[in-house]
Amino acid sequence: MSHVEKEKAKLLNRLRRIRGQLEAIERAVEADSECARILQQATSCRGALDGFIAEVIEDHIREHMIDPGAPRDDARVRAAEELVEIVHAYLT
Repeated sequence: MSHVEKEKAKLLNRLRRIRGQLEAIERAVEADSECARILQQATSCRGALDGFIAEVIEDHIREHMIDPGAPRDDARVRAAEELVEIVHAYLT
């Protein structure tokens, strides 16, 4: 995952925020908070993790499936860009 090195700080910050969200859920469970509140926090955490996954997948696609020298109208480039859009639509 050498291509992730470029985005490492951004990805680590996202993971730290997700960890904070998980810790908040843990505190809510320990405090016997309302189920609705816990579910809302868990859903937010799942969304954040899905966003993280989408970012890593997008970076992978752009690094390994798209030739940097290929013209933008190349069929593989278009297909890879479509895949990025699908991943984002599904995960974010």
